[in-house]
Amino acid sequence: MPQLGETVTEGTITRWLKQVGDQVSEDEVLFEVSTDKVDSEVPSPATGYVTEILVPEGETVDVGVRLAVISADPASGQTVTDESDQEEATPPAPTDTAAPAAEAAPDHDTEPAAAVRADQAPVEVDGDGSPWAGRVLSPVVRRLLTENGIDPADVHGTGTHGRITRADALALVDHRSQARTGGDASTRQVPARSAVGAAVAPPGIHDRPPGQSADGGRSGARGDRDEVIAFSNIRRRTAEHMVRSKATSAHTLVAVEADFEGIEQVRRTQRERFKAEQGISLTYLPFVARAVIEGLRAFPMLNASVGDDELIVHRDLHLGIAVALEGEGLIVPVVHGADGKRLVALAREMADLAQRARTRRLSADDIAGGTFTITNPGPFATLLTVPIINQPQVAILSTDGVRRRPVVVPLPDGGEAIAIHSVGILALSFDHRAVDGAYAAGFLARVREIIESRDWAQEL
Repeated sequence: MPQLGETVTEGTITRWLKQVGDQVSEDEVLFEVSTDKVDSEVPSPATGYVTEILVPEGETVDVGVRLAVISADPASGQTVTDESDQEEATPPAPTDTAAPAAEAAPDHDTEPAAAVRADQAPVEVDGDGSPWAGRVLSPVVRRLLTENGIDPADVHGTGTHGRITRADALALVDHRSQARTGGDASTRQVPARSAVGAAVAPPGIHDRPPGQSADGGRSGARGDRDEVIAFSNIRRRTAEHMVRSKATSAHTLVAVEADFEGIEQVRRTQRERFKAEQGISLTYLPFVARAVIEGLRAFPMLNASVGDDELIVHRDLHLGIAVALEGEGLIVPVVHGADGKRLVALAREMADLAQRARTRRLSADDIAGGTFTITNPGPFATLLTVPIINQPQVAILSTDGVRRRPVVVPLPDGGEAIAIHSVGILALSFDHRAVDGAYAAGFLARVREIIESRDWAQEL
């Protein structure tokens, strides 16, 4: 399992694109992996034949765990490894020197390491009435259960042959921790969670009439024609992040109307040349991003995060750009060092990040470290969007649809006239713990002023 970011410690195999016996070339996509940060395609490190797949789809393993074997000879090695045989195998005796890389399939509860030592291997403990008797448990799972006073009999194992995985143990620990704040955990039925996070129904739930929920069908009822779609990893992570953000920040909205006519004239005259030279379309987004960067220089407390009774103002600006993944969820890749980039560089990097996000070629570092975020539903002709703050940041800007509208414009003689201009709304959600409304409104006013008055042709 590769290290897909500095803070990533494990990943879930979502799909193998090659099977045992298939030929694979170096840098050809071998499998897809999902982490708590990003979904990625992982290329093969070598050319050869897949002779073993050690971790099946849906399993979560630590960084450094062996996933498969690629050999030059298609007949070498075994076929798909049987995990049950490995679990029952006797662990190798420890030696004075470091053990070589394990030849058996790695257990997905082992801690990150290139080699598996004897004291890390899953072991079965027999005994006289011991709660561990007759159970195959990795040291990680054993430690989790022991430290939290959990009887293995209380845990629903979702691993092979009902083995308790680390995710199962963590799910029960998390649930009991939450129950302590809301009631007596001993009176509750605890749903276990699989390695990829799917809920397992507690005993008796299927005894209810079809389509009836736990409250008698008043909510969540399912009809015969309903389709049940399990949340994907990214959908689940998005949901958790959004709920946590609403529970964390004092969300407040301020919005202004901006005249994009100056930008529109530049786009109209320069778009073909820009597309030919840069290979990408010239959208409104890099113009807005450039204005936001200038605005944050004047209002730095919005390029910040809330700490422990303190506001942490970031001197570097790392600009997140929300990208929709064709209905699967949202991801926010980051333009690092955005305050040092001009319009063309911003346009190129944002287009590259968006393309790599949609083709699952982002690394975890590509989405780490953002200090301010822009979301852009404008291509869908939205009127006004109230975005949710991307934690731990304190503000997020939505750029909505730009439309041709009649506006009042000043004349050289001091009079006024009606003209047709491109106009759109900028909506800022900000954390009222960090700043007040006047500060946020001042920032938006500055962004609008830059959009309306900057010499954008010179920027290009």
